[in-house]
Amino acid sequence: MALVAGLHADARRAAVEGLLRTVPGSVALHHDLATAGEGTVLRTVRDSGGVFGTGEAPLVNDCACCALREDLVPELERLADGGLCRLAVVELWDSVEPQAMAEVVAALSGEALELTGVITVVDPSLLVPYLSCGDDLAEAGLAAAASDRRTVADTWARQLEYPPVLAIAPPEGGEEPDPADLALLSQLHPTARQVPTGTGALAAAALEGFDVEAAASRRHPACAQLPQEAEEYGVTTTVWHRTRPFHPERLYAALEDLTCAAARSRGRFWLADRPDTLLSWDAAGGALCVENAGPWLAALPDAAWEMVPPVRRAAAALDWDPEHGDRAQHLVFTSPGLDRKGLLELLESCLLTDAEYEAGREAWKQLPPAFDSLLDPVS
Repeated sequence: MALVAGLHADARRAAVEGLLRTVPGSVALHHDLATAGEGTVLRTVRDSGGVFGTGEAPLVNDCACCALREDLVPELERLADGGLCRLAVVELWDSVEPQAMAEVVAALSGEALELTGVITVVDPSLLVPYLSCGDDLAEAGLAAAASDRRTVADTWARQLEYPPVLAIAPPEGGEEPDPADLALLSQLHPTARQVPTGTGALAAAALEGFDVEAAASRRHPACAQLPQEAEEYGVTTTVWHRTRPFHPERLYAALEDLTCAAARSRGRFWLADRPDTLLSWDAAGGALCVENAGPWLAALPDAAWEMVPPVRRAAAALDWDPEHGDRAQHLVFTSPGLDRKGLLELLESCLLTDAEYEAGREAWKQLPPAFDSLLDPVS
């Protein structure tokens, strides 16, 4: 089976239709979460000839995505057991993220089901408008649950950066995609293979195989495969790497400017008053999410290292500093028209000064805890 995701609904549907025509014996399964407000999720099953099966899945815990999870795997197993298809194409609803569903399928499916591909479909002309949209999904009518607080931009960014394949929809009128849009896409996810929709290359991508654990490791804040420096067609990616910690108050005061400096920024960082905590940085559409991603390896006792995945230890070794271990600022900013000089000056100004740094770690811990409201909210 293959997962096909993407907020660009028309482009996504067209790509799925292309797969149904290209791969003999394929069927597409889609759960429409737009009906969740009425208490159910509508399921359709179709092949190249059209819809041949429909059904409803009741809401689970008032969550449309939960209903999808409960209904998806049994329906896929029914199709597999009945010998009804060679390839099951799961067309995910607009705001459903492929990582969540890939991990559900991998955890719940049996020998009859194998995840063979994960693909996000992109209309290049909509790339920038969606990536810069800070609206809540609920405002756009795309929330998957009443409690869904994601934005259009951050959802779109995660849909783009997870799969190994991005399917590129052709522009209307037969024109070529804007090179700047393709440059932005390549810098956001440089390791992804871009293939045109409606082609044999897309069909091959849907059948080539997919490693869920490896994909999760690539997204984990501690060992994420972040983009490298790049500049093309007015689109710039800047990588900022330092070992000195941030001053919590100065960084907090600069958050709005840093978040709005680029269409997309991400990475990991550390604060002087929280020296053992690895913090993740995830920003898109003018909104920033900062989260506690656990301890730095340098903060763990040696005996605990055996419980850490090898990929995490390898990533730490690449950044290892004699004084601070794997603690580091590693932030990446990608955007058209990026003010690289101004951005770097602002980042540098948020680090500890020489005098603050020389005061030592015990003094750092006494600095005002500016990030408590973000990291330790009062329930």
